[in-house]
Amino acid sequence: MIATMRKSATHAFVAVALVGLTASAPANAVTTASTAPVQSLADIVADLPEQTAPVFVPEIGEPQTRYEVIGEGVASYYGKELAGNRTASGERFNPSDLTAAHRSLPLGTKLRVTNKSTGDAVIVRVNDRGPFIKSRLIDLSFGAAREIGMVRTGTARVTVEILRTA
Repeated sequence: MIATMRKSATHAFVAVALVGLTASAPANAVTTASTAPVQSLADIVADLPEQTAPVFVPEIGEPQTRYEVIGEGVASYYGKELAGNRTASGERFNPSDLTAAHRSLPLGTKLRVTNKSTGDAVIVRVNDRGPFIKSRLIDLSFGAAREIGMVRTGTARVTVEILRTA
């Protein structure tokens, strides 16, 4: 008895859902699930507007972020001596924050910086301009430099990737 009621309720739900997929009828027309034409899935997909940019679809269990390499080079860091000074974004510099300075990327851009010798990576936010030494790619805060193990050496070969969200 309960199985029959569940089956009937399921059929009613499917019938109502199918009515919603039918072609539009005049406002004064009465349609039922048994007489209304049903669009196929291919017709529904064909009616969707085309995408102008490729869509990133993550696999099951994959994080909904991806990274695009924008450069490899030398990173340096600036430390506690600049604490409290204003950055290009207007905020006060905190050496322990995970921030970075880049010459041209928009302020607020999130980057993943990976130390090539250790494989350690950190995600930083661009909040300042620099570095002002031509051979350097990026300046990291002390906190970010500590995360990827470059405090002792002062500089490191790094890969910089820009964070793209899906």
